[in-house]
Amino acid sequence: MMALLLLTSPLTPFEMKLESQDDVRLSSSSPSLSRAGEQRCLSLLLVSSSLSQILQSLAFLLKSGLQSNLLVLTRFAAAAAPLGPAATAVAAALLFSSPSLLFYDSFLLNTALRCLSPSPFHPLHLFSFMLRLSLPPNHFTFPFLLKSVAALPSPLVSAALSHAASIRFGFAGDPLVQNTLIHAYGSSGDAGLEPARKVFDETRKSNPVTFSSMIGGYVRSGRSNDAITLFRQMQLACVRPDDVTITTVLSACVNLGALEFAKWINSYIFRAQIPRSISLSNALIDALAKCGDIDAAMEVFNEMPERNIISWTSVIDGLAMHGRGDDAVRVFEGMKLARVQPDSVAFIGVLKACSHAGMVTAGRRYFESMTEEFGIEPRIEHYGCMVDLFSRAGIVEEAMGFLQSMPMKPNPVIWRTLIAACRVHGRLELGEKVTHQLIKEDPLYDSNYVLLSNFYALKRRWKKKWEIRTAMGQQGMRKAPGCSSLELNGEIYEFIAGGEKLSMNPEIREMVEEIAKKLKSVGYVAATKEVLLDLDEEDKEEALNWHSEKLAVAFALLKTSPGTIIRVVKNLRVCGDCHSAMKFISKVYEREIVVRDRSRFHCFKDGVCSCKDFW
Repeated sequence: MMALLLLTSPLTPFEMKLESQDDVRLSSSSPSLSRAGEQRCLSLLLVSSSLSQILQSLAFLLKSGLQSNLLVLTRFAAAAAPLGPAATAVAAALLFSSPSLLFYDSFLLNTALRCLSPSPFHPLHLFSFMLRLSLPPNHFTFPFLLKSVAALPSPLVSAALSHAASIRFGFAGDPLVQNTLIHAYGSSGDAGLEPARKVFDETRKSNPVTFSSMIGGYVRSGRSNDAITLFRQMQLACVRPDDVTITTVLSACVNLGALEFAKWINSYIFRAQIPRSISLSNALIDALAKCGDIDAAMEVFNEMPERNIISWTSVIDGLAMHGRGDDAVRVFEGMKLARVQPDSVAFIGVLKACSHAGMVTAGRRYFESMTEEFGIEPRIEHYGCMVDLFSRAGIVEEAMGFLQSMPMKPNPVIWRTLIAACRVHGRLELGEKVTHQLIKEDPLYDSNYVLLSNFYALKRRWKKKWEIRTAMGQQGMRKAPGCSSLELNGEIYEFIAGGEKLSMNPEIREMVEEIAKKLKSVGYVAATKEVLLDLDEEDKEEALNWHSEKLAVAFALLKTSPGTIIRVVKNLRVCGDCHSAMKFISKVYEREIVVRDRSRFHCFKDGVCSCKDFW
């Protein structure tokens, strides 16, 4: 799907130029053919929007003897590309069984690269075919080749080979080739970042596309801090960002929970008079909501002169993350009143909202309305939302029954949702049984073994727990440590659970100890059941003090003035002890504390959490 989106996007001015050159070059290549038949076929292709219409065009093409007309073949490939794999397969069969195969030129092969790869043709196979026909690549070839390479599942090797070919044919210095090369390397994960950065550093950085390509690579590889740093360098270089750059940087803000930077971008868009397209506004809504300010996200939404389904869905998702189920339902109903037909993604959002707010009755009603009112067949994601809804509400038996009645096989995510509910609601035997089954179905996923070892710890079967952890170590598996991040004065600080206490900043260590003493004095009792280690109670209490979100809050209390809101982003689900401790801290230190864990926001204020202890 990602490849199709890349290859069927609206034509850029660069590609439109190629199209116009195609018209002149290819039309003149077959002067003996009927001009009327050619025009009729091109008209049919222009309006072809389904597989059946493409097949009708194919029938007319063959009947009219146009299978040797390079212009018609080129346009056929372009028309088929947006219509899915069946249509592209038809186009591929037509192009590569044509009697004019030996007379193909670079323009037609460039179109095939743009429209028919990476599916059904591997882009390098098409490029190799072009060379075997002695067709020299031109300055259009490598951007199309690299764009298709970037859409491959593992593009690194293909990107390196394409890079070598661009050097061989003298196109490596072309700015468009360099930009698409950065994008192709940047789509390869961590391993591609070094060659991408090398190309970036050797490029004249005079336009936003070059920066956007490198920033996008950092974001896709999870190096969002580097993405923001590069965006700042872009501003120092006086290169004005476009909406693509801004959208990419907003994704980095989401990953880091960098609310202040997201707000700065919002104001920068206004100051720099960057046009607020629907897609840019949608990205702003998503970033502001996921970084912790749902009210600011709602302001952007309310100011939009025009909205699409993504706009509505982004707001519903944001409200769901903040536990504002009633508001999410109202927005969903408002969407229907605005005559915007909800799609399957919108229903995922409203079902999540019901789940996070404990609205079981409303969740059932919306799930049933999918088929009854809108004719939408529920997908596995919708069934997963319902299992999550029942699990969070403590209706474990109903969650299990619903899971067993699904018309498709439950995926590991749904099983883990049920397992988490078993742990929270004390159904340890059922949880252990389901975890064993999950390991059989998904034996290579390390978190499954962590879940099983946790059940053994809860049942105080320490020997079995350490057998599981030892086996994990032998297989190279390890539990992901708790990690929390905090944005302060434009910098992102990260804290790891445990904190390496011996080497920790003495100020932070003293602050953690001070917090622990103050909380005990006002009635806080450590939830030592959260420590799944064979330790005595005192050691368990000590271990709880060094959870990553507590370290982040201690640092924030040291470095910010009284009354400042503290915002923390955590990579895992917040544990029961930290949840309780944050309520006490918010009251004792008179601070509002916002914690975003991997599924929702918790806003602690005056000793109360916005989730109402339901998460």
